Amino acid sequence: MNFSNILIRWYLENKRDLPWRKTDNPYLIWLSEIMLQQTRVAQGTPYFLSFTTAFPTVFDLAAANEEQVLKLWQGLGYYSRARNLHKTAQFIATELLGNFPDNYNDLLELKGVGEYTAAAIASFSYNEPVPVVDGNVFRVLSRYFDVETDIASASAKKEFFALAFELMPKDNPAIFNQAIMEFGALQCVPKSPNCGICVFNTSCAALQKKKVDQLPVKLKKLKVRNRYFNYLVVSDENENTVIQKRTAKGIWHNLYEFPLIETQKVEGFEFIAQQIQSDFFVENEMESLSEINSKSIIHKLSHQHLHIKFWKVNLKGNIENGITSKVLKTFPFPIVIHNFIEKETGV
Repeated sequence: MNFSNILIRWYLENKRDLPWRKTDNPYLIWLSEIMLQQTRVAQGTPYFLSFTTAFPTVFDLAAANEEQVLKLWQGLGYYSRARNLHKTAQFIATELLGNFPDNYNDLLELKGVGEYTAAAIASFSYNEPVPVVDGNVFRVLSRYFDVETDIASASAKKEFFALAFELMPKDNPAIFNQAIMEFGALQCVPKSPNCGICVFNTSCAALQKKKVDQLPVKLKKLKVRNRYFNYLVVSDENENTVIQKRTAKGIWHNLYEFPLIETQKVEGFEFIAQQIQSDFFVENEMESLSEINSKSIIHKLSHQHLHIKFWKVNLKGNIENGITSKVLKTFPFPIVIHNFIEKETGV
């Protein structure tokens, strides 16, 4: 079909030089696809290179401990991806003897692998004609064909999957999938695309109807929850500090943080001091308490906005399970805490 031919020709002339495009190794493709979920290519590429250096095979990743994996992942966010990645590597190494499933349906059985990732691996590694359907594909196809289906609806993925499958050259699905994703990432971008230089500017329905900025349709609005975190950055007489592991389900599972007081709103000195004296560090007398940042750091997650304040707590004596600042930096932290540690001195 003409659409596919024009798209693939554009791709061959404009594609980025990305490391995972130089291989059909399912391990490397799987790694890149998991990393690029919810992550821009520019941000994900250094992580891909770090992971493939540290863990060149699925056996190497399987043999690592979880904290090593989380430490390397630090800053990419959506940490359940890293935990699932590690568990799936262990499953493939031990149960499948290092061999990835070689078809779409079996790939879907892997932990952390959804329809999009399974389609990418199946087409890029095994040339199986399965279309990838992600935000880029929704955007390109909805604009080109003027599809007004709400992409947040239950039927949308099935509809766009069928349309992409019809357009896909069955003898070379990999290049079509790469091309349509790249076109959405570089040319048919979400806001203010440069339609004047687009190869489809004479045939795109949205452009002809002046609807480019209205498509794709997404009606569902995400509810954002505000949370208020007060981190206690302790320093005892030996300048040791203390951290804890987040073991509860939810954000940052199995990452580390400073002792936390979560409140219903922004709280001041008196409230935090009272909480510390009643609930924290009972073996040590508090010498002083001070705000490190008087204005909350707003850390935005997809469904939560965290309002974060760090408090310096000086204690008398030596704190139990205290660690030095050098040891502190070896643990995996959420990026907002990692950045704080890097910036602050004398922690």
